[in-house]
Amino acid sequence: MAYIFFYSTAFSLISYSLALFDPLTIGLGAAAVLGAWNSDFLKDQTYCRYKECCNERSIPANVNALKTKLVDLYGQHIVKHQLIPALASHLEKRRDSRKSLVISFHGTPGTGKNMVADMIANSIYAEGLRSRFVHKFMGRAEYPSEEHSASYGYKIHDRVKKALEECPRSLFIFDEVDKMPKGAFEALTSIVDYRSFANGVDFSQAIFIFLSNTAGVEISTHLGNLLLKGILRENTKLGDFEKILEKAAYNLDGGLSKSSLIEAHVIDHFIPFLPLEKSHIYQCLNAEFARYDMEPDQKVLDEIVGNVVTYDPIHGVFAKSGCKKLDKKVAVVAYQRGR
Repeated sequence: MAYIFFYSTAFSLISYSLALFDPLTIGLGAAAVLGAWNSDFLKDQTYCRYKECCNERSIPANVNALKTKLVDLYGQHIVKHQLIPALASHLEKRRDSRKSLVISFHGTPGTGKNMVADMIANSIYAEGLRSRFVHKFMGRAEYPSEEHSASYGYKIHDRVKKALEECPRSLFIFDEVDKMPKGAFEALTSIVDYRSFANGVDFSQAIFIFLSNTAGVEISTHLGNLLLKGILRENTKLGDFEKILEKAAYNLDGGLSKSSLIEAHVIDHFIPFLPLEKSHIYQCLNAEFARYDMEPDQKVLDEIVGNVVTYDPIHGVFAKSGCKKLDKKVAVVAYQRGR
């Protein structure tokens, strides 16, 4: 590996320099060098200046950067209020975490679950999503078969354990959890439970994020009922939804169905992504056009919204696919205008 070259070069220079001194000085110098070696000092000062390492330089854990990024998340005040303190308290250096941080995102498509997971990776790691300490599991693509759920579970367990052996401060993102077979996460429970160390591996510093469309309908129904009672959307809180999410995740089909992760109460936060309304769709559209340095007139915006957005049949105000399909529609308009 590259850092071996650095170490060998450093020791060659040190050995040459020590030859100029008396034996006592040589002994003291050698002890100092060995101490530096054992503390990984040389690695931090050489190899890790040029390559990604499991240290603060490569993992700055910039929660303030995440807070800035979340400005572009529309209609999700609960996510903003809950996520920042959850991550900040887990990443705080003064505290020794007793377990890994486990968060489950729930909501209908296009409400921002994947976008927020990506924002977290890009804020915690200097290399962002390209970091070798960020591990993304694609549910339906990687784990399609119900009959192989047990073997999937062992593969996930082994992959996570090996990642944590390399870097305890790793991030694991599980996408499309609702499309994964029941039982896929059973072997994972032992890792995320209240155990700091097992077989020499530190599990307590990791972050696990589950993304699921499960309970999207339940979130929309409950939010609609709260609005009918006169409660403003902005005044709803996590406590209005968390029990609903936990119950739905446990009882509905998907990777968390009847899961010991829920039975053992190791999922720290069930966070709802509320269904988006028309005003949020316009915000998403304006943000997409801004990426092309375009300011479209209201007619263009209205036409896209009218052609793309359909609403839930019960309340008639929640966009079924959220902002999911807007980027491609905007890309077409930008192309037609030579942007």
